[in-house]
Formats: sequence, structure tokens, C-alpha cells
Amino acid sequence: MELDPGTVSIIQLAWSRLLGLDDGTIAEGSDRLYSIDDDAPVLTFVTLFGREVLRGPGWAIDAGRSMSGTELRSHSTLLTLSREHGGRGLGEAQLYFCDDLPRFEGPPAVVSGEASLVRELERRCPPDDVAEAGLAAVDHPFVLVDEGADPDARPTPLAGAGYDIWQGILAHIAVITPPEERRKGYAGRVAAVAVEDAMAAGLVPQWRARTDNTASQRTARRAGFAFAGTQTSVLLGA
Repeated sequence: MELDPGTVSIIQLAWSRLLGLDDGTIAEGSDRLYSIDDDAPVLTFVTLFGREVLRGPGWAIDAGRSMSGTELRSHSTLLTLSREHGGRGLGEAQLYFCDDLPRFEGPPAVVSGEASLVRELERRCPPDDVAEAGLAAVDHPFVLVDEGADPDARPTPLAGAGYDIWQGILAHIAVITPPEERRKGYAGRVAAVAVEDAMAAGLVPQWRARTDNTASQRTARRAGFAFAGTQTSVLLGA
């Protein structure tokens, strides 16, 4: 799947701002860019459409200049680099984007934004998945529900998705599914609802999946997202 060149430019603009660069720097700059912020709480290395950006304090930038992109993409490299500065792992992730509505067959999804259903859904999921998705904290949550045959019964949450708005441009998508509900297409259906809502608001949907989360990567691709790069980060400080 390929993104429209206009969409690519919009994504590059958003990430230029996120990484403390001037507008258009990622689109027009060299293959490797550096963003120095001595007060940065996070050291991060991003690859996006063939460009690389290392953002962090001056000591990290100085050390990173002699390293290859392959080295800097490694979480262990950034942890080693920041060990004396209290570096703590945030992980490696893949970045995906889309500019077309996803297509899923079947009946229309029944969704709710009720906070109690979000909390119930998260209680059914592993803590690491809950922390990664952070669905309860997003501004625009959606929960796919099974209303059941009893009209008086409480709906059962099957999967959830939602998004936060980054830089007024990107809709950062979060998706979560309980282990017993996986491989049933629920994640894709509720993700499609979130993507459609975001695109109707004029936003570019963004999906971030850990490099070890192949299920999330598969769902992103099935939902029409295209791979665009990576992000590796460590938290700095005591």
C-alpha cells in the first residue's frame, strides 16, 4: 500500500514539529537529522520515509553521530548510551499511516464511548497491553460491543480503539483486544470506526506497534495502514 505524496508531506510536517525541527525539515533535509534539546526528557531515534532523526540532549547527539541507523534503531544501543543519565526503556516500535478508509465486510459495528465499558474492557486485558494502548486516557474512545439477545442485559465489550490528536494533524490510534476475543476480526472492525472518525475530522491516522507485537502489525496492515518508519525511545532522568 502506498500513501499519497500529499499525505506523506503532512506526516513529515507533523513529525518535524514533534521532534523540535522547523516545518518541512524532514521533507527537505539530509538523510540524517539531529535535534538537540538539553532538557529533553526522552532520547528518541525516528526513521520516517527514509530519513533519520535523533533527538535528545547534546551528549547523546555527539555520541550518536558516529553510529549507524541500524545501531540507533536498537533499543539496547539507546539504553547503553543513556545508562549514566538514568535511561529507562520505552521500547522499539513501527510506525504506520493511512489515507484511505478501511474496508471490512459484515454488519455495521455496534460501538460505545461509555467510560465504564472502556474500564471493563481493560480489566479483561493483560496489564502490558493496557499500558501500551492507554485507551482510557484517549480523547476519542470507541468500544465494540455485543449487545446479546437480552435487551435488558449489559453489553459485552469485545475490543476497543480510539485516538488522540497530535499537532492538530495526526490521529494517534490505540487498539486493544482481550486475549479470548482475538483472531475474530474485532480489532479491525473497531479500528475502522476510529479511523473513519479521525479522517472525517481531517486527520491522518497513525498506528504505532511494538516491534515484537506482530498481531498489532498485522491488524494495522489489514486496516489499510502502510509502514513508514520506526521509533526507538528511552526515558531520561532519575
